[in-house]
Amino acid sequence: MKILVVDDEHLVRWFLERSLRKNGHEVITAHNVEDAAAKLNSENIDILFIDLRMPGKNGNDLIGKVDVRGKKPKVIVCSAFVTADREEELRQQGVCIIKKPFMLDEVNDAVEICKQKNDPFSTANSK
Repeated sequence: MKILVVDDEHLVRWFLERSLRKNGHEVITAHNVEDAAAKLNSENIDILFIDLRMPGKNGNDLIGKVDVRGKKPKVIVCSAFVTADREEELRQQGVCIIKKPFMLDEVNDAVEICKQKNDPFSTANSK
């Protein structure tokens, strides 16, 4: 799977990139929404890992752009700042949420859930 990791924190990007590559995924990183939007336009992304709170435009802005462009990668929000209302709204849109600080198992579980959503024969699609 091709995964785009978007986070303004270098250490978070590095950790996610390294961990996801170890599991056989192709990983691209972006440090802000503008960089990520350009990569979404030029790459065929399967999963978008995104932080919500970043300087300038935030992750919510990018989630909106994903729908507008017609490219529908699965979205995993990875943030310490998700209100209960926003969390519910995101979950209703099919977004996975990982709260910072997170464990590697949570990252792997979220990716597996996204993979199952792409598989028409998986049990995750029938729920």
